[in-house]
Amino acid sequence: MNPVTVQPTGISPADVLAVARGDAKVLLDPSTVDAMAASRAIVDGIERDGRPVYGVSTGFGALANTSIAPERRAELQHALIRSHAAGVGAPMPREVVRAMMLLRIRSLALGRSGVRPLVAQALVDLLNHDVTPWVPEHGSLGASGDLAPLAHCALALLGEGWVLGPDGGRVDAADALAAAGLRPVELAAKEGLALINGTDGMLGMLLLAIADAGHLFAMADVTAALAIEAMLGSFRPFLPELHEIRPHPGQAASAANILRLLQGSEVMDSHRDDLAHAVQDAYSMRCAPQVAGAARDTLAFVETVAGRELLSVVDNPVVLPDGRVESTGNFHGAPLGFAADYLAIAAAEVGAIAERRVDRLLDVTRSRELPAFLSPDAGVNSGLMIAQYTAAGIVAENRRLAAPASVDSLPTSGMQEDHVSMGWAAAKKLRTVLDNLTSLLAVELLAGVRGLQLRAPLTPSPAGRAACAAVREFAGDPGPDIFLAPVMEGARTVIATPTLRTHIEQDLGPLA
Repeated sequence: MNPVTVQPTGISPADVLAVARGDAKVLLDPSTVDAMAASRAIVDGIERDGRPVYGVSTGFGALANTSIAPERRAELQHALIRSHAAGVGAPMPREVVRAMMLLRIRSLALGRSGVRPLVAQALVDLLNHDVTPWVPEHGSLGASGDLAPLAHCALALLGEGWVLGPDGGRVDAADALAAAGLRPVELAAKEGLALINGTDGMLGMLLLAIADAGHLFAMADVTAALAIEAMLGSFRPFLPELHEIRPHPGQAASAANILRLLQGSEVMDSHRDDLAHAVQDAYSMRCAPQVAGAARDTLAFVETVAGRELLSVVDNPVVLPDGRVESTGNFHGAPLGFAADYLAIAAAEVGAIAERRVDRLLDVTRSRELPAFLSPDAGVNSGLMIAQYTAAGIVAENRRLAAPASVDSLPTSGMQEDHVSMGWAAAKKLRTVLDNLTSLLAVELLAGVRGLQLRAPLTPSPAGRAACAAVREFAGDPGPDIFLAPVMEGARTVIATPTLRTHIEQDLGPLA
């Protein structure tokens, strides 16, 4: 994989994915080094002049009016990192921490933070030597950004705290640095503050979630089409002229996907002119594009917000080119928190409507002559009955997780930080909603494939044949009950990975 070069204009979402998930190496463009050196010169001038500047010659938060003697200002920065590395709980996934570090490098490299280039390079070295700080899941309010998570990252630069070991456990950062041939960093004035005042954790999680949601929303169209085909649904609600009269772009894209996915099917042809099957399907079938399309439009909004944040200087105070050092509120995570909550709501509903289609497929009174619970020998066998229970439980959890975190502000720091964003919590639960959506689509994949298999000898659509082939590898054909948990895991893998989508797109062209 090509290295990611951090430019003066920042980085792209694809760069974040390459480093977080693809282990791409990171380079600093020489012009970013020049920008950092110029802003550092301004901070050095403030130090020489003795001017009072927040975070340079004063304490932090509610201690902002406490003056710090020059000889103790380096100590101040180290103490800040140690005290703010106060998180608890299980470690955040490696990909999240790597994304967070790259995004902090990006912010520092824009030359508004007053740090020496060696500080950004030290973070680059951690990434390139696969040294991943141990960042506990709890600690950030998204107030002055992700203070505690970023402090745990910065602590590793000092040769203190913990990093993730190869087995997922934790090892001392000092030992990990030594093994990688790296030396601890001695921070100067302003640098500790610059390492932790940012939205990098919530932005990193949001960018990863955007990539996951884009894939899952496409797969939601695939599983919806499988279910509609298996239930002898009509293709007519997905005709383009019906979506041109309600011009939401996501709706049109989803409808176009489903219409293409249903083409070339003997199952669909078998009832094309049968009014009993073609007058009006249930909402969960007929309105699939309206729900999935609205989720797509939500995702487009969230992508816009994340793109703006990738262009932003998120620090406090910031060092301006004219020599001023100004306090800002740019670290507040409200834009990202709102966006993450919005996307969680949308993703939860994509999963909820999928579960309703599963329930119809399993119900002998509504599935249009499919056997009860998709078992050819229902009674002795329960088929996918309990798989739907699992889906229902996950839908209920997603409803709880869709409650917004961003309205749950709590004041901190002696009322100095009296409104916080909870953006970290919003982004973290979004990742859980999307993981749950993967499971819900996996259940619909299984049910849709079982339904199509039970329509034999009629041949399903090319997309249906590809799905049946993928599922048959680990689930076989309809028959006596089998241990379902590994089958569910196999279906999750099919949903989460690109293989099935790639096979379908080879026949139909790219899905929107």
